[in-house]
Amino acid sequence: MTNNTARTTTPLAPATAPETGAHTPEAADTIRDARHRIDDLDGHIIGLVQERMAVSAVIQRERIASGGRRLNLSREMEVLAHYRDQLGRPGTALAMTLLELSRGQV
Repeated sequence: MTNNTARTTTPLAPATAPETGAHTPEAADTIRDARHRIDDLDGHIIGLVQERMAVSAVIQRERIASGGRRLNLSREMEVLAHYRDQLGRPGTALAMTLLELSRGQV
């Protein structure tokens, strides 16, 4: 007994687009351009985070040198609220990560 059921195949994405998941060359070009822009933005964001870390280190050093505590929890709460207000709940997680990075070794 033979199975004469016709098989269907899914058309493949264009050869120029497999890394993007796009199904047209135009969409692939747009995605590639947008990804390059995101990569550039990520580079700027990383640089800003590193700058923030350095500024935070200055603040901590001065606070400790003047007899204060290394951390200012009320200031951290302000930062958390600001990020939450601007970005919603995920903003709080982002702020927590930035604060953790900026604290250095505890």
